[in-house]
Amino acid sequence: MAAGAHIPKELLAMMARGVSVIVGSRDAQLRPSIMRAVGSRIESDGQQVTVYLARRQSRQLLEDLAASGQIAAVFSEPSTHRSVQLKASRVEMRPATAEDEPVLAAYLRPMEAEIASVGFPAHVARTMLAHQLEDVVAVRFTPEQAFEQTPGPRAGAALGGQE
Repeated sequence: MAAGAHIPKELLAMMARGVSVIVGSRDAQLRPSIMRAVGSRIESDGQQVTVYLARRQSRQLLEDLAASGQIAAVFSEPSTHRSVQLKASRVEMRPATAEDEPVLAAYLRPMEAEIASVGFPAHVARTMLAHQLEDVVAVRFTPEQAFEQTPGPRAGAALGGQE
């Protein structure tokens, strides 16, 4: 992460547990592209993040990520709306492999619980996150910026004294 960037431990724990992840980028004309990730992995105390995107649903986003390297990922807990946004200017992309299957399965379980906590049956989460492994792309990045995005007076504030 950029110097001074810091993600508080409670937000890292929320992100690592498996919460809603929306990934965005933009094209050369600054037109946005976004898609819901079908999984995520937080490594090294937030120094490495991998989000998983279903290729068929994310064609434009994947093209924009490949062309610009610019990524924004918002991790949000549906039951509380507690949210954090991470940004980076460089990504690494690869096809998901069998080694990623346990990560994707582990992501689904807490999402089922989160969706249930706001009144929806577990099958809604399974439908939202449905994918075929051969269609999934793993997008890895090192967060350069982190922002509070929980609705309220601190929404948009940089975490850890960033500009």
